[in-house]
Amino acid sequence: MSTPTAIARTAPIAIAARKPRPDTSLELPNSNTNGRGHLSASMSSTTSAESGTNIRSRKDRPCDACRRRKSRCVINEGQTSCVLCQFHTQECTFVQSPQPRKRKLNTEGKEESVAKRRSPDRTDERKRRPTESSVSSTGATNSLIEDMANIGGPTLLKRTLGLQNDRYSQYIGPTTDFEPSLIDLSPFDPQDESLLSRGTLRKVSDVDTFLMLPDHSTPGHEHQIEDADAIENLVSPHGPALLDLYFQIIHPNFPILQKSVFFEKYNRSHREFSPPILAAVYILAINWWDHSEQLVNVPKPDIRELERLARVTLADAMYRPKLSTVQAGLLLSQRPEGDQWAPTAQLVAIGQELGLHLDCSNWKIPPWERGLRKRLAWALYMQDKWGSLIHGRPSHIFASNWAVLPLSPNDFPDVEYDESDAEESAEYERGRLLFTQMIVLSQILAEVLDTFYTLQAMAAVAQAGPQGTHLVLQLAKPVQLKLKEWFSALPQCLRMDSSSTTSPNSTKLSSTGFLHLAYFATEITLHRRIIRSLSASTTAPPSPPSPNAKPALDPYIVHICRSAAKTRLISAMDFVNRLTSSHLRSFWYFASKTNFALIGTFGSLLWATAPGREEADWYRRRLGEYRWTLGVSCKGGGTEGGTVRLTEFAMGMLDVSTGLLKALPEKPALSRVGSESDNLGSRRQRSIAEGYGYGFNGGGGFVIGGARGDGSVGSYGAERDGEQDAGLGIRSGLASPSTSVSSSGGSGAGYDTYMAATGFGVAGGVDEGY
Repeated sequence: MSTPTAIARTAPIAIAARKPRPDTSLELPNSNTNGRGHLSASMSSTTSAESGTNIRSRKDRPCDACRRRKSRCVINEGQTSCVLCQFHTQECTFVQSPQPRKRKLNTEGKEESVAKRRSPDRTDERKRRPTESSVSSTGATNSLIEDMANIGGPTLLKRTLGLQNDRYSQYIGPTTDFEPSLIDLSPFDPQDESLLSRGTLRKVSDVDTFLMLPDHSTPGHEHQIEDADAIENLVSPHGPALLDLYFQIIHPNFPILQKSVFFEKYNRSHREFSPPILAAVYILAINWWDHSEQLVNVPKPDIRELERLARVTLADAMYRPKLSTVQAGLLLSQRPEGDQWAPTAQLVAIGQELGLHLDCSNWKIPPWERGLRKRLAWALYMQDKWGSLIHGRPSHIFASNWAVLPLSPNDFPDVEYDESDAEESAEYERGRLLFTQMIVLSQILAEVLDTFYTLQAMAAVAQAGPQGTHLVLQLAKPVQLKLKEWFSALPQCLRMDSSSTTSPNSTKLSSTGFLHLAYFATEITLHRRIIRSLSASTTAPPSPPSPNAKPALDPYIVHICRSAAKTRLISAMDFVNRLTSSHLRSFWYFASKTNFALIGTFGSLLWATAPGREEADWYRRRLGEYRWTLGVSCKGGGTEGGTVRLTEFAMGMLDVSTGLLKALPEKPALSRVGSESDNLGSRRQRSIAEGYGYGFNGGGGFVIGGARGDGSVGSYGAERDGEQDAGLGIRSGLASPSTSVSSSGGSGAGYDTYMAATGFGVAGGVDEGY
C-alpha cells in the first residue's frame, strides 16, 4: 500500500449562502412551485453533449466570476451570459487575466485525471442526474460547490464540520474541562478556528464550540484505504449498479445521505469514503439484487465478508466519529438482523459527540450540512425510540436535552432527481413526506413510552390498585387524540388506498406500509397497557370501603376496553392481509419485523385474558389465520428487501406466544359473555362515563363499513364468510384456511361508548380505508 502524499492545508474557500427557497409544505406538487424550475432546466440542459448546449472546451476562456468560483463556465446556445451569472443575476465579464494553472494531486499523489473514476453507467438519458455527473459542471451554485472546489486531497469538504476527511470533531459541553468563558478569550481566525496544543477549536455559533482533532492519530486510520479497496473489490464491477439500487429504492424513503456529495466523491474514487458507509450502502442494496436487470443473472457478492468488514471498520471509525459514522450505523441497523440495542446506544453517544442533539440552524457551516445534520438527528431519534419499544429498554434521548427543530422543506437537498420526470419527482416528494410523518409518529410513540412504560409510570399504576385502569384511561386520552389527529392529517399519497399503491399488478414499489404498520404498533402498545391494567384492577384484593373512595372497576368499563382492543387487533390483521407485492418488496424500516410480531403478541394477550372459552377460541382462530397471512406475505414478498426474514420472525414469535398459552387453565364456558354489560341501562352507562370525567355518546352503535358522511367507504363493509365477527360486520379479504366464529363478547354500542369515554375517535379506529 502506497503512502499518501502529504499536502499542506490551503486557505478555506468563502462560503456563499444558497438562495433560499420558499417554505412551502411538503406535499406533492402538480407543478413546480418551489422556484427551482429555471435552475433545474439550466442544469438539465448541461448534463450531456446530446442536449444541444454550447459547452466550451478547456481551451475556451471562462468568465471572471466562474474563474473566481473555480466553476465550469457554461453558456447555453443563443445566450450571452453563462448559467451561473444568470443565476446570480450578475454581469458576465471577460476582463481579468487568467491565473497560472496548478496541478492538483489526489491522495495517491497522481494526477487527478488518472484518479478519477467513471461515473455510474446509465441505461438511458432519462436516468442521468445533474448531481450524479458533476455538481461543479451543472451550474448548481451553493456552498457545496465552494466546498468541492479543491477536489482531491485533504482539502475536500474543508469548511464542513462533520465530514472533513482528515479531521473529526468533538462537541465541547458546558461541564467539560474547557470553560466556555475561557474559550471566548481565545483568538479565533477568520475561519472561526483557534489552534491550541490539545487541538483546534472550531466555533460554530456564539455558544457552541467543537474541538477538531486529526484522524491520523486514531486506531485503524492507516488501514482506511486498504479497507475501502477490499470492500469495493468484493462488489466489483457492480458497485455503480448497487448505488443505483440504493438511491432508487432506499434513499427516497430514508434520506440520511447527501446524494450529491456521495456521487461527487464516488465519481473520483471510492477511497474518499469512510469504509463502513461504503459497505453499508452496498449491504442494503444487495437485498434488491434481483430487482436490477443488470444484476439479476450474475452471482451475488460475499455478503458475510461485507458485513464483517462493515463491523470492523465501523468499530475503528468510532474513534474518529463523523457524520458518515452515524450514517453507516443507521443503515446497518436497517438490515433484518441489524436491530440490536447496544449499537443503538453507541450511535446515540456518537451523535451527541457530534452535536446532533443541538439546534444547528444558525451554525456557521454550509447550509446543506445543516439540513443533513437535522435529517440525521431525527433518524437517530427514531432509531432510539423504536429500538426502545421493540427491545423493551429505556430510551437514551430525553426531551430536556433535545433541541433539534422540526424538519422543513429547506432541510432536504434542492436537486436529487430529474424534475422533468414527474414520476420520479413524485416518488422523492412522497418519500420525504413519509420520512417526516414517521418522525411525528415516533414523537407520539415516545409519549406513549414515557407515559405508560417507564419504571415510575408503571409503579404509579400499580400503586393505584383497583383505580389503575381509570388512571391509565385518563392518561391515554390525550395520546389517543394525537394519534387520531396524526392519522387524519396524513396526505393522500401516504394512505394505503392511494391509487399509486393499490394496484395488485403494479411493479412500482411503495414503502408506505412500514409507516402504517408503525401506526398500528403504536396503537397496540397503548392498548396493551390498558388490557394489563384490567387484569390488575379485577384481581386486586378487596379493601375496606371508604366514604371518599371511588367505585371499583365496573364490568362495563372492562367490556368496552376489551371491545376496543379487539377492534384494533382486527384492523391491524386486516391491514397485513391487504399488503400487496408492491408493499412487500419495498424498503421496510428496521422495527417492522417486530411490529409484525406485536400484532400476534397482542392477540395472544387478549386470548390469555379472555373471560370465557368462546372468546378465547375466537382469538385462537384469528391468530391461526394471521399466521397463515404472514406465510402468504412471505411468498408475495419474495427474497427482496429481507421480507422473508421479516415475516418469518413474526411467525416464530407467534408460535412462541401461542405455545405459552398451552399452560393456560381451561376457561369456563360462558355463552353470554358480556351480558352483564349489555343489560346495563343507558342511565347507568351515562353515570359511569360522567363519573370519571369522560364524554358520553349514546348513539345506536358504531357501524363498521358502509358509506360514511363524507362519502367514503369503510374498510370492513361486508360480513366475513357469511358470519358476524364479534357483532361487527367485518370482511377480511383473506382466502382463509379456516372459518372464524363470532364472539359474543363484542358490542358496537360498547365500542362507541368507549370511543366517547376515552376520546378514541373514529378516525383513529378501524374506519381507515384499509
